[in-house]
Amino acid sequence: MKSLFLQQVFDIKDDNSFNELALKIFRYQYDGNDIYRSFVDHLKVDSSRVNSVEQIPFLPIEFFKTHRILTGNYTPAGYFESSGTTQAATSRHYFRDLTLYEQSFLLSFERFYGEVESYTILALLPSYLQQQHSSLVYMVSRLIEKTGTKESGFYLDNYQALAKKLDTLHRAGQPMMLIGVTYALLDLIEKYDVKHTKPIVVETGGMKGRRPELVREELHRQLTQGFGVESIHSEYGMTELFSQAWSAGGGIFETPPWMKIRIREVNDPLSIAATGKTGGINVIDLANQHSCCFIATRDLGKMQSDGSFEVLGRFDHADVRGCNLLVN
Repeated sequence: MKSLFLQQVFDIKDDNSFNELALKIFRYQYDGNDIYRSFVDHLKVDSSRVNSVEQIPFLPIEFFKTHRILTGNYTPAGYFESSGTTQAATSRHYFRDLTLYEQSFLLSFERFYGEVESYTILALLPSYLQQQHSSLVYMVSRLIEKTGTKESGFYLDNYQALAKKLDTLHRAGQPMMLIGVTYALLDLIEKYDVKHTKPIVVETGGMKGRRPELVREELHRQLTQGFGVESIHSEYGMTELFSQAWSAGGGIFETPPWMKIRIREVNDPLSIAATGKTGGINVIDLANQHSCCFIATRDLGKMQSDGSFEVLGRFDHADVRGCNLLVN
């Protein structure tokens, strides 16, 4: 079975076209994904009567730890794997190819930040670089390549070299973006004075057990002071998705047109919570056509009236992961 909706994903213009395509892909994935079909059937949902996006069931994200979530008959070209401790099972997101992923993160980045070539991108992602099959490292490495400048690059734990590079780029007047895991960004500003460099700082979340978790307001206060910026940007993505949401500050995230968030009731996971009410984050990611587009995460959040959303933390006992999960 071959998906017929590849390019349509990035042609979505409004809610109507999103909803229409989401329903088509739901039927495609119900027919072509054994695990998802079994889950929908277990809920006693009649797929032929699903006529609105609100009726589509969301697959619990834990299934990516125990099953190969594949839509269609294909041999995977590879997989992305989540970070995790030795005690925790990791998720694997198998993919047919990376065409949709590359289109998704590039178009999404440019939608929020403009042309990649306008920036020098520096990446401080030591824990991710040390693991194989990281979707975040893959995305950032491709963005770095697309900048077309040798000044862009990854830094493992050489904070001195990074601080010097930030200073050099600042003096040259070069627009720059620093994408970093939370604990490493804090390490950098504690070791070196970079507050005059004022890069766009994008934190991807994650203390990785290296530091105590901080509430978002305190974390962003420390980072804004340390980098001399007005706000800290954030990226909300995960191994099990092919799309990302971005925040320009304040922990408020926006999605590209092919990705939408729904907040489910905490005590009734099949019901959608009211705007402004805290609940579980469900994600519709229409770029996930070869796995599953409809995923119930273990994250807690709430919707804003304009369609943006906040990430407030995680459900109790959920595994500590690398995405942006700071308790509010």
